[in-house]
Amino acid sequence: MIGNLIQIANALSFSALLFIVASGFTLIFGLLRVVNLSHGSLYLVGGYVGMMVAVATGSFLLAFIASALVIAVMGYCLDRWLLNRVKDAELKQVLLTLGVAMVLNDLALVAWGGDTRTIPIPELLVGAIKIGNFFYPKYRMLVIIAGIAIFVVLWFVYNRTKLGALIRAGVDDREMVQAMGINIRRLFVFTFMLGSALAGMAGTLGGAFLTLYPGADVEILVFALAIVIIGGRGSLVGAAVGSLLVGFLANFGQVWVPELSYFIIFGPMALLLAFRPLGLFGKA
Repeated sequence: MIGNLIQIANALSFSALLFIVASGFTLIFGLLRVVNLSHGSLYLVGGYVGMMVAVATGSFLLAFIASALVIAVMGYCLDRWLLNRVKDAELKQVLLTLGVAMVLNDLALVAWGGDTRTIPIPELLVGAIKIGNFFYPKYRMLVIIAGIAIFVVLWFVYNRTKLGALIRAGVDDREMVQAMGINIRRLFVFTFMLGSALAGMAGTLGGAFLTLYPGADVEILVFALAIVIIGGRGSLVGAAVGSLLVGFLANFGQVWVPELSYFIIFGPMALLLAFRPLGLFGKA
């Protein structure tokens, strides 16, 4: 019984981390129609930035903030100086972001080496928390709380603010938004920076319990792509539901049938696409 509870909690913590990554990816994909294949690399670089700040200052909070800011600036540069030159050319955007991912991966390998790195956890979060007869690591509990908090904030902004209304309208019909006199380009830049910042935050959170290593960017990107496909493009609720599905399937798949762990994730995804090509919450 306790073992099952631990596996469920592990799946929840992994799902929370995946949601933070996938929410940024789906915002960019939903509004800008850009399949940003460098999103995983932004996650990895964000983790390394968080590690450097945490080691230098001893503050995990500063590391979290610094990674978000640095990766947001990188997202701005990527959008402003590269993607803006190939707008409305989907294939060129895919190839460009793939190239950026490869460059960032090589630069990270040169800067931080090929060894596995871990972001130090603050003393306050070391150890386990007791819930009845159940003990669970404090840090993983923090990741679950952070995922829920980010979902609530994004949901409120997305559904209860003018900015969220503009983003939703841009997802549905960006030409109409532009025709109404809204500076759609500024909205695009802000959305890309926000999505990138979420990748940086996830990198710092994930770097403390999943570790950082060359190739982590590809793994997290594959999960993010699966989540967005399952949940539907531009849907925040879809990203949350998709993260839970992928997180639980990945966690229990590795425990029950590790040799088929990827099939357990992508098999149902392929079956879902056969009946709902736009995902669970996607719109035409």
